[in-house]
Amino acid sequence: MSKSRRKAREVAFKALYLSDIAGKPPAEACQDALEGLDLEQTSIEYIHRVAEGVHAHRGEIDDIIAKHSSGFALDRLAVVDRALLRLALYEILFEREIPPAVSINEAVELAKKFSTEQSGSFVNGVLGGFVKEANLETHGHKN
Repeated sequence: MSKSRRKAREVAFKALYLSDIAGKPPAEACQDALEGLDLEQTSIEYIHRVAEGVHAHRGEIDDIIAKHSSGFALDRLAVVDRALLRLALYEILFEREIPPAVSINEAVELAKKFSTEQSGSFVNGVLGGFVKEANLETHGHKN
């Protein structure tokens, strides 16, 4: 895992968080999250792709979260956890070059850094449940 991809993922998470709490459109949330940062163009493109992708597929992604979040209503989830789950599920569903295990591990690490003590386990459970149900290989997608 490259350090630049990890930083880009963190900024993408922040953009999704901003979009959720402030109701900002993806492009504006990305601009705010990127303010003052000097990232490679590929990282900036990834951040915008994730924010726009989550926005475009939010219904599908949120349905997965609701199904696998053990009875927690989507609007009752911590905003941080919801943003992390959306990010990881977008990657699992649409960023096919990223193995699901990487998306899950990174989301868990971000949950530990930015959310509650229990969030890492919760995020891992939701994402792991989806990957298992979808019969995806954790280290690469099935064809």
